[in-house]
Amino acid sequence: MSLAALPLFMRLAGRPVMLIGEDEGKRRLLERAGARIVGEEAEAVLAIVAVADPEPVVERLRARGLLVNTVDRSELCDFTLPAIVDRDPVLVAVGTGGASAGLAAALRQRIEALLPASLGELAWALGLAKARMRERWPDTAARREALGAALAEGGMLDPLKEHGQASVALWLAAPDAAPASQLLRFAIAPDPDDLTLRAARALAAAARVFHRADVPQAILERARADAPRIACDAPPADPGPGLSVDLEMAR
Repeated sequence: MSLAALPLFMRLAGRPVMLIGEDEGKRRLLERAGARIVGEEAEAVLAIVAVADPEPVVERLRARGLLVNTVDRSELCDFTLPAIVDRDPVLVAVGTGGASAGLAAALRQRIEALLPASLGELAWALGLAKARMRERWPDTAARREALGAALAEGGMLDPLKEHGQASVALWLAAPDAAPASQLLRFAIAPDPDDLTLRAARALAAAARVFHRADVPQAILERARADAPRIACDAPPADPGPGLSVDLEMAR
């Protein structure tokens, strides 16, 4: 399954961005990102076009090698600007490839209601604790497993719960729990859209994915990026510590 676009977070503080025409919403967004707004004659890293007849402007800018966003003209966009949930330093971006800004805004509002105000505080605390985490869990896999368990639903650092400033320190001071071995098995249809919510969540959280050879790649791509995909003819007798998922095609 290919991506319609690659989501990126670009640092614009102090960098020149063209804004051609008038769009107060785009101007405010650029100012919040710290961009230096310039006109068409200047050098820039990106351009936003908000004029009634954008085609010749877009053609000129693309000839200069600029990536262009054209307001309300998705077919003239090299990039789009998503709806944003800001829990500094956590940013959640929702895009529809220019298909519907209203849909992106509605999804942003729903997501914003789910995320506690303290989420940014948790992120900063985790960033400051990286050295302590490496010291406690020198092995990368063990560190990832411990952090994943803490951030899981109901975990000590569940990101959808409110957390105080001391939450990360309390987690680091807590004794290690032995990682339990859990294998969840699913018989699936070939279309990723037919995955149950439970199967989709398990794939996103699993440390490894076992699967039969005929499981489509589009399904395997729903697993987290760092989880190994292990082709096998039968479910494993010893899947290893933490959560594993075993997939076979429904008959």
